[in-house]
Amino acid sequence: MLGALSATVLVLAGLAAGCGSGSDDYANADRPAAPVSISIAVTDARLGVSPSHVGAGPVLLLIANESNRSRDVTLTTPDGSDRSCVEDDASSGPINPQGAARIQLSLVQGTCELGVADGNVPPARIVVGPERESAQQDLLQP
Repeated sequence: MLGALSATVLVLAGLAAGCGSGSDDYANADRPAAPVSISIAVTDARLGVSPSHVGAGPVLLLIANESNRSRDVTLTTPDGSDRSCVEDDASSGPINPQGAARIQLSLVQGTCELGVADGNVPPARIVVGPERESAQQDLLQP
């Protein structure tokens, strides 16, 4: 009886020791870069963009329609360019006068053109450089 009990204890101890011991090859993927906010002001005469140069990665477009009519801001590939900074064209949808909109997306290296759907305002450009560093070591990030 004592031999069977000790054999059972040894087997259970062996199983418990094996739990949680895996290989050291666990792939702990880095977090993406911290999002960058890009401010866009739409007036009756122009599109203001700040900053107009960013690194590739997640961005938040904060659009303020300061004009007197509803505007639809689009982010597209410029004519004659072979490298766009977005995989698919993006649009804010209609923004009421004195209203605001937000677009959250990820940019890749290239150039984008910001325009207004009705074409009455000259377009602006965003130049996207190489990918930004990971936010893995940044504290207090979401």
